[in-house]
Amino acid sequence: MKSTCSMKNAVGGALLGVAVLALAACGGTTTAAGEATTDAGGGDGVEIKLIDAQQDLLSFPSNRDPLKWPFRQDSIWNLPLSDSAVYLPADIGKATEWGMTTDEDLIILTPDAPLTDVFTNYKDWSPNPDGNLRCAAEGPLLTQLPIPAEWTNDQPAGTTPNASAAVLKQDGLTLFQTQPLHRCTAGGYATSHYVFNEMNIKTGDGIEGSHGGSRMSSIGGSVRMGELAPGGVIRHALKINLFGKLNLFCASGESDGKDGYRWPALASDSGACSGVYGGTNPALQQGSLLALRPDFDAGTLETEPARIVASALRDYGAYVVDDTGWNVYALMTERGPAGDVAVEFNQTWGFELAPQSRDNAWSRDMDRIFGVLNVVDNSAPSTPGGGPLNSTRRQPLAPAFE
Repeated sequence: MKSTCSMKNAVGGALLGVAVLALAACGGTTTAAGEATTDAGGGDGVEIKLIDAQQDLLSFPSNRDPLKWPFRQDSIWNLPLSDSAVYLPADIGKATEWGMTTDEDLIILTPDAPLTDVFTNYKDWSPNPDGNLRCAAEGPLLTQLPIPAEWTNDQPAGTTPNASAAVLKQDGLTLFQTQPLHRCTAGGYATSHYVFNEMNIKTGDGIEGSHGGSRMSSIGGSVRMGELAPGGVIRHALKINLFGKLNLFCASGESDGKDGYRWPALASDSGACSGVYGGTNPALQQGSLLALRPDFDAGTLETEPARIVASALRDYGAYVVDDTGWNVYALMTERGPAGDVAVEFNQTWGFELAPQSRDNAWSRDMDRIFGVLNVVDNSAPSTPGGGPLNSTRRQPLAPAFE
C-alpha cells in the first residue's frame, strides 16, 4: 500500500520542495500535485511523518539492498524512534570484567554456494576446554544450506559462543535461522542444534530468530560490515546483551504473563525468575528497547566509533536479546563470508573492539553510553519505537528495495 511521507517544520515554507527532496529517502513517487508517497513495505499504509527538515535528506540512500539492510520498513529494526517515546533510566550496572565484548552473529548470505550438510550436535554450551566439542555430527541431518566451501568459524579453546546464525537459502529470500552453528573444517559438514522459524528477508517483520535468550532475530540489529568503520553509519536499531544477574528484571507471575521478557522478545532465559536474572528495574527485561535521550551530547565521547554507536542509539535504539552471563556489555556483530566486523574494527581503528583492559578510551566511552541508556517504556506492538506508526520519527524510513 502507499502512505504519505510528509515533513514537519518545513524550512522557509518550501514544503513542496522539501517533500520532493524527502522523496529519495522515502523510496516513493510524487503525485501530480507534488505529494510524496512511500511504499510501507508490508506496513498498514498509514501516514508516517519524518523528522525536521534540517536533516540532510540528500545524503540518505534512495534504495537499499536487502542483503545489507533487510526486512520491511515497519520492522522493529528499521523504525527510527518516535518523538512520543517515553524514556525511563535503565540504571545499567557498570561492566567490570572487560572493557567491551561482542556476540558474533553468523550471517551467511550466499544462496549460490554449494549445499552443505548440517548435522545435529548436542554439546550446546557445555564446558569446552579444547574448543572442539561442537565439531562432531552426533545426531541426524538438520538441513542442507548454501555455505561457501572455504568458510569456517573457529572456536577458541574454552569458549562457547552463542553462534546465532542466519543463512540465506537457495531461493535468495528465505533466511534459515539456527543456533549454535559451527563448521570446523573447510569443505566439510557443519553442525548446529536448535532451529527457529524461517524469515523472508524482504517481507518479514524480522522479529523472530535464533538468539536463544529472547528468540529474536539472528540478523536484524547486527552491526554489519562497514557500519562501524571510518565514515560508517548505522541506520537501524542494534542488538545488545547485558549481564542478567545484575541488570535484567524477572518476577514470576508478571501481570502480562511474560516472566522476564517484554515485547518484542518471545522468551527469557531458562531459570530467569529463579536467580538467573537479578535486576531491580521492572522496565529493563529481555526485549527492552534501550536508547540515548535526544539531547545526548556525542561530543563528550573520546572515540569516533563510539560516536557512530551513540548516533544509532539516539535515533533507533537497541533491543536486549541475550544474557551475557558475566559482567560485561556486548554488541551483536556480523561474522561470515562477507567478513568479520571485529577484525575490520581492529584493522581500521587500530584498537580492539573487545579489549580485555578497561583502561582505554573505547572502554571509557562504552561506560559513558551504557551508563545513561534509557528504556523506551512505551514501545509496544501498537507503538513500536515509542509511538504509533503515524508519529514523527527521528530519521527517515528505510527506503524501498533496489
